[in-house]
Amino acid sequence: MTLSPQLYQRLGAASGLLGLLWSMLSIGTLGPSLGLMTVGVLLYSWGLYGPKGAGIQNNGVWHNALTNRGLWGWTLGLALTAFYVCIYWFPEVLGFGKETNTGVVALFDPLSYTLNGNRATQWFMYGTLYSFAIVVFGGKFLWKYRHNRYQIFRTLSVIFFQLIFAYWLPEFLAKMNPETPYFAKDLKNMWPLNYYFFDSWHLKNMLKGETLGLFFLIWGLLLIFVISPILTYAYGKRWYCSWVCGCGALAETAGDPFRQLSSTKISVWKLERWMIHLVLVLSLLTTIGLLWSFFGGKTGREIMSQQQFLGGTLIFLSICLVGIGVYKRNAWDRDTQYTLLSLGFLMLGSLAIHSFSDPRHILGLSAVKVQKWYGFGIGAAFSGVLGVGFYPILGSRVWCRFGCPMAAILGLQQRLFSRFRITTNGGQCISCGNCSTYCEMGIDVRSYAQRGENIVRSSCVGCGICSAVCPRGVLRLENDSPNNRLQEPIFPLGHLNSQKGTL
Repeated sequence: MTLSPQLYQRLGAASGLLGLLWSMLSIGTLGPSLGLMTVGVLLYSWGLYGPKGAGIQNNGVWHNALTNRGLWGWTLGLALTAFYVCIYWFPEVLGFGKETNTGVVALFDPLSYTLNGNRATQWFMYGTLYSFAIVVFGGKFLWKYRHNRYQIFRTLSVIFFQLIFAYWLPEFLAKMNPETPYFAKDLKNMWPLNYYFFDSWHLKNMLKGETLGLFFLIWGLLLIFVISPILTYAYGKRWYCSWVCGCGALAETAGDPFRQLSSTKISVWKLERWMIHLVLVLSLLTTIGLLWSFFGGKTGREIMSQQQFLGGTLIFLSICLVGIGVYKRNAWDRDTQYTLLSLGFLMLGSLAIHSFSDPRHILGLSAVKVQKWYGFGIGAAFSGVLGVGFYPILGSRVWCRFGCPMAAILGLQQRLFSRFRITTNGGQCISCGNCSTYCEMGIDVRSYAQRGENIVRSSCVGCGICSAVCPRGVLRLENDSPNNRLQEPIFPLGHLNSQKGTL
């Protein structure tokens, strides 16, 4: 007797829900709960893709209540949002206690003692579930895109970096160095995505962490100023956003069923540009203010004075502003204008901090309070609650599109200096729209393909799904000479907006 694909999907959904209910009711141990959820994803994936041949088939996504903002989609979105609210602000609801754990968090105590020697916190529980979701839904993603080597490679890459660098390594280092003060132990979590890297407490902990702490400080600075620019020049922002980043890993795996919900409207693109640049400027100004405060303390004076720090910052920003202005003097497109404007605001903000701040306060506010507000608004509410909770409503890359300062920096480098582009063969395009529909960053890929124009967008994360779902092989992800990346369209087909540069 052969079971129908629909029955496999129902059995998978039932198993997954049973595993979720098991953990919510805190029954027994953690193993059966994760096991039931794993079996559920496997059964559901087999029912969805198993009977079909290799190849992308997204049939029915606009007729499914889960993937088309139906009742199940809204229910899942509200449940995820509520979970994130509890994680960030009400962990006691999940069972985290000051001395002992109860409820859901208590299920993770044995695993936490094994990995780091301490009882579980809400963050350990979250990290475990986060990594688990990337692994099991990554398996579903691999089965769906099993015919595409690029998708297999990058999915295995993000699973590896999440399990080893983001999950296992920090716990291992905590267990091996129990007396060492906390500092960032995730080697891939770089500033400004790691918004507390330049916090006073974090810098002091790294300086007190002896050899290991000094290594992480130097490694973090090299990532920001050397390694990241080189890799972005060579491969575009995809090296991080699609191959390494944990946020991108969850969006690509667990968020894959919702990628078609990302809006491709020009008005949304304009909003995206304003928002991500504003968040970037806010992030950089917050960091400058925190370092200003740090160099005003006793530890800071041993390294650099506040005046030296501010002078170095202004010189660096001036070099960037003049360099970009000269390099792009013949093509001041919208991205270049936004970049120069952002640098100008940063220079003015730095001067304001110097003029109206004292060693312990930034523009009349304590440095600790400034960082807490940024952490609450951007680090928690935006990236967590809205960024993941709204997958079933706004698509899987809400945070990456509208708020991630790391994506903003890499995107500017990709747009202005990188070798990466997506080339198009407009003569082969049949205007099916698959590429635009399944672009999680909301890029109207079809419009570029119809005109035979290279796709060089700062928001593009190089996931390659547009190329994977194209039935005609119109799109190719390439790294080549920066010359002629931004060529004019070969022929005027497709939708052209009246305002140049707002396709």
